[in-house]
Amino acid sequence: MLIVGLNGSPNDAGNTEFLLDKALNAAEQLGAEIESIQVSSGLKEIAEPYCTVCSQPCTRVCYEGTELEKQYELLIEADGLIIGSPVYFGTISAQLKAFWDMTRDLRSQNSLLNTVGGAITVGAARYGGQETTLKAIHDLMLVQGMIVIGDGDSESDAGHQGAAGQRKSVEDKNAHKRAKIIGRRVVKVSEATANLR
Repeated sequence: MLIVGLNGSPNDAGNTEFLLDKALNAAEQLGAEIESIQVSSGLKEIAEPYCTVCSQPCTRVCYEGTELEKQYELLIEADGLIIGSPVYFGTISAQLKAFWDMTRDLRSQNSLLNTVGGAITVGAARYGGQETTLKAIHDLMLVQGMIVIGDGDSESDAGHQGAAGQRKSVEDKNAHKRAKIIGRRVVKVSEATANLR
């Protein structure tokens, strides 16, 4: 069972990464293999780090042979994804949007179909756009045909859309708890749906 965390923050050791690590560690405790991707690192090698729909269907010419291609290959192998983003004007970061826009080839190949996905976000305030950002992440996953889960499980409660933290996430104990639930839930649902992938 491979669970991959996507850090959509431009910061590789900030608030989003902290909660993503909580979720991945919880997944690992249930026996999953875990990997983490810093989405901005793969975009750095690309001449135009955003999709221009240069070909239809996508030929991957813009990222062939780069770190970004390796990151996408890891997504294809994953049973579950945990996608994290800070709140930027009520939605996801530009880095995460650019990274996901360039997954057009994965979509045409149904590469993420039935991959389980959970979402994590961090805002500057308690009510700082976290729910709209979680829904934006859900939309990314739904368009790929993924199985979207929230932050509830049998050991806690039914949950909500995902783990929503407040900056500084290291001090947000509720966000720690919700991130761990996301990690556990992604593993459990990935195991239950393995025959669909």
